[in-house]
Amino acid sequence: MRILVTGGAGYVGSHAARLLNQSGHEVWVYDNLSQGHREAAIPGRLIVGELLDRKRLAELLREKRIEAVMHFAASALVGESVTNPAKYYQNNLVASLSLLDAMRDAGVSRIVFSSTTATYGAPRVVPITEDEPQQPINPYGFTKLAIERALSDYASAYGLAVAALRYFNAAGASPDGDLGEDHDPETHLIPLVLQVALGQREKIFIFGDDYPTPDGTCIRDYVHVDDLATAHLAALERLEPGQMMRLNLGTGRGHSVREVVDTCRRVTGHPIPAEVSERRPGDPPELVADASRAFQQLQWQPRYADLETIVETAWRWHASRPHGFQS
Repeated sequence: MRILVTGGAGYVGSHAARLLNQSGHEVWVYDNLSQGHREAAIPGRLIVGELLDRKRLAELLREKRIEAVMHFAASALVGESVTNPAKYYQNNLVASLSLLDAMRDAGVSRIVFSSTTATYGAPRVVPITEDEPQQPINPYGFTKLAIERALSDYASAYGLAVAALRYFNAAGASPDGDLGEDHDPETHLIPLVLQVALGQREKIFIFGDDYPTPDGTCIRDYVHVDDLATAHLAALERLEPGQMMRLNLGTGRGHSVREVVDTCRRVTGHPIPAEVSERRPGDPPELVADASRAFQQLQWQPRYADLETIVETAWRWHASRPHGFQS
């Protein structure tokens, strides 16, 4: 199949694009490189461009005879979405609508969308099922939910075949150590902790230790980036015209901030000083997936469900590339 991967030079998108390529698909990466890295894209398959350029997108889709799109391109910093919502409504919502209309112009009717647990907001029940009310509490979550609603309407009205994959905390790196996480600024917990082990930070801050959890720190469900890529491929193979799949992607196991720090200490052999700080506004105490629907519908099971294995792959990447793709 001929597939366009938007945001395919970014963290999750690059892992998915590589898996698609290894699986025998003809893959093209479309990325503006504002957050992605040229080095992360499949060699010779990167097209630098903007999603808002609908005319060029439609021409590209026709020229490459694209049959399906995987859409990862988005701004994804929760805090920034609060202080600069205009960026998020433009980059996430308006740009995604431009992509959808370019697909209609070019007659492309299949799309797998990178959604997020942020669409649920602060859930009432954990583990979180797909039937939990979607009540986002920040512009990032609102924009992702708005895209999901648009995709549902496009599926009903125009026969689009859609999968919206709501994943929890993407983590880890390619086991061979040549593809991993490189954000500026970095906001994800595991790479921040590993930066302490690398001497790039003095200590890690734990934001709140008085949550209603066993050790008082927030609990999250960490899912390996290669497992996310596998789920995207499985979803692509099961798309149905006029229908939309909505699936959580996670391991179903939660780990606290303290557990993550302790695991990083074991893996790296570094003491990793930690200091408790004030809670951050809007941090739910616990976010864990009920991913049983994805297990059933996609025949998907995470291969790297153990936190220590996830951290080991991340450490292999960060230790060999302490400055990311510029190392």
